[in-house]
Amino acid sequence: MNNPIDNQIPSQKKRGVRAYALAGTALALVLGGAVVGSSFEFTRATPAYADAVQVQNVGPASFADVVDKVRPAVVSVRVKSIAEDASASGDDTPFFDFPPGTPMERFFKQFRQQNPKGQHEQGAPQMSLGSGFFISDDGYVVTNNHVVDKEQSVTVVLDDGTELDAKVIGKDEKTDLALLKVAPKAGMKFTYVQFAQTEPRIGDWVVAVGNPFGLGGTVTAGIISARGRQIGAGPYDDFLQIDAAVNKGNSGGPTFNPKGEVVGINTAIFSPSGGSVGIAFAIPASEASKIITDIKDHGTVVRGWLGVGIQSINRGLADSMKMDSASGALVRDVQSGSPAEKAGFKSGDALIAIDGKPVKDDHDLSAQIADMEPGKAIKITYWRDGASHDASVTLGTYPTDAQLAAADKTAPAPADKGTASLSDFGLTVQPTDDASGVAVSDVDPNGQAAEAGIQAGDVILRVGNADVKTPSEVQKQVADAKAAGLKAVRLMVKSGDQTQFVALTFAAS
Repeated sequence: MNNPIDNQIPSQKKRGVRAYALAGTALALVLGGAVVGSSFEFTRATPAYADAVQVQNVGPASFADVVDKVRPAVVSVRVKSIAEDASASGDDTPFFDFPPGTPMERFFKQFRQQNPKGQHEQGAPQMSLGSGFFISDDGYVVTNNHVVDKEQSVTVVLDDGTELDAKVIGKDEKTDLALLKVAPKAGMKFTYVQFAQTEPRIGDWVVAVGNPFGLGGTVTAGIISARGRQIGAGPYDDFLQIDAAVNKGNSGGPTFNPKGEVVGINTAIFSPSGGSVGIAFAIPASEASKIITDIKDHGTVVRGWLGVGIQSINRGLADSMKMDSASGALVRDVQSGSPAEKAGFKSGDALIAIDGKPVKDDHDLSAQIADMEPGKAIKITYWRDGASHDASVTLGTYPTDAQLAAADKTAPAPADKGTASLSDFGLTVQPTDDASGVAVSDVDPNGQAAEAGIQAGDVILRVGNADVKTPSEVQKQVADAKAAGLKAVRLMVKSGDQTQFVALTFAAS
């Protein structure tokens, strides 16, 4: 997912803890994390709010009533698809992890033998399982995109075991949502549920219903653990975190509040083994309802489009641009023919407000633009050359992936053959073979550049606001930034397929 879109997906360090898509066989992404053991000493104390708020245990005695109400609306989604080459999937993570000899270990060993992992030949059909739920009595079903992404055929299994063929109405990869339609038999009306109109609060009770490991109709309960989680799954991440147990096969299943309203759609788990450890992520109803309505009405999702590749702004980058606060979204690149190009935006601009509303970061900018209608005229406040400016922009329609990939690229200018050392930063640079920038030839492992993540083989494309093609140009732009009294200098660095700005700080003189 490295297209020049309105948001840069955060890179994640891989340290052995994995977050999984919850469909029967789909591995979603790898995230960093660690568990640190600590000892604690507890002391009884009077809470600061004791005089103002009476604390009560308000947990329900039973979830049976709400489960009786909503369970008939939840379905299992069985998908027949074409198997990919197992050797190329990269998914060698243990599928199950139960103590040897236990009943659960024997049960899932049998399940694994019936559904062997990595045994499909490339191009052979395979079955995978997920979950979903009815949102209308005439057969519209919501699930995850990754459940049906490579479908040949889709079957929906009702709570009473009835099997019905389903058609994929539309999908949205960026939010991992999909809408299905099943044709009811004569006289059949489906039990359905509705999206919640109010946002859940952290600490609210929730109930998850789904099809983990093919065990349809499984119900688990917990609370909303956090909101606004960004896990690198897509450009519009805004997940609810819940601690209700969900596992592979729960993908696309609903999370309900005690009223029986859908507050989220279960999508991924955070786990070292692939099983539930009490950290699951659900797409909020507020986001899902808009996406599903678009798919139902148009067959696709209609989003506003600015046409910039962006990243967040840290304190070092803010210092390099003489900005007071480290907020806003920094423009990495501007796509040819985009609304941003027509409005005059340039790489290195910091977008700080839309129609007077401050932009918190790159994710916030992406979400705001995506929620706007194509053709809408807006005012964007941006920071350039140490001052703020305003620009009028008419948003376009978010293009297809093929259109994004067809963006023009500027031919590079010739480069010289010299090398240059930036000893203050622990960095040595040299020309690139194709003059596409300046290559990093050596990095001091104890230097600032290494600490910022720059590696040998990376390419410096820009220093400050100037494109660089030769090592001497890098030295000049760094020297000019220091002479101008900047606390840091901003480098645009390309590492593999990723491009981002990095700030290197000048030593205090």
